[in-house]
Amino acid sequence: MLGSRRLAAGTGYDCGVSASELNPWRRVSRRVAYENPWIEILHDEVVRPDGKPGIYGVVHFRHLAIGVVPVDASDRVLLVGQFRYTMDRYSWEIPEGGGDFDESPEEAARRELVEETGYSGGKWRELCRAELSNSVTDEITILFVASDLDAGPASPEGTEQLQLRWVPFDEVMAMIRRGEITDAMTILALQQLALERAAAKG
Repeated sequence: MLGSRRLAAGTGYDCGVSASELNPWRRVSRRVAYENPWIEILHDEVVRPDGKPGIYGVVHFRHLAIGVVPVDASDRVLLVGQFRYTMDRYSWEIPEGGGDFDESPEEAARRELVEETGYSGGKWRELCRAELSNSVTDEITILFVASDLDAGPASPEGTEQLQLRWVPFDEVMAMIRRGEITDAMTILALQQLALERAAAKG
């Protein structure tokens, strides 16, 4: 849990808080209700902001969420298709994965891109950071854009049965508008890139 708090502090979220923004919750106790290599589910007994006793369930992620928008010279975006067990449906997304908190987020993103797609090298820069579902989880994502990539062999994990698809940038944005892309990290990354492009045009 300390890893995620350190990362959040590094984003600047902890700067300049007023008295009205101070934590109104008081934790009385905490126990781990469930854990596996990827998450912990924490059960907290708390005193709520109204002074009454309550409970809070927190899903703590043991890894940072990372993703990358690969863009080629024809302004196409590389999407990865896979079946998402949690949602019981197929999903088209940017390449995504997890990184250790003591690992460089860019290096983690580069590793995941090679594993899922075989593409490597190129020019990279950070797009944005975001909290993915901050009412119940502490998961933080860092998203990148990469270009001038070199093709190579992919090596997905045994849990991943993937398809790759290069899609024109405008069509990817249309897929988001039509509800064909619903993955939050993909939408965040693509919309951030679209905002940057719109700002550059003036």
